[in-house]
Amino acid sequence: MCAALIGGMDRLKRDYIEAAREGGVTLKCFTGKERGIAAKIGESDLVIVFTNKVSHEAKREAAKAAKSRNIPMRMLHSCGVSSLRDCLRAG
Repeated sequence: MCAALIGGMDRLKRDYIEAAREGGVTLKCFTGKERGIAAKIGESDLVIVFTNKVSHEAKREAAKAAKSRNIPMRMLHSCGVSSLRDCLRAG
């Protein structure tokens, strides 16, 4: 499974990737400051957005891309590693 994470804290990027790897998930991390996130999401199986650490524009762009490709999307307010683990376990 491959998931795309939009938002979160830069300093936790390695921890997010490691937590996903432990759960058998390949994770693409974007801080939300990049341009063209929709193209970078690619054919992910899940899009996760940490809403408290991302711009409104990045959130809208990710939602539009996920909807157009029929990719499930989860929005979480908390941007902790444990929140990511819980989300990935839930599916």
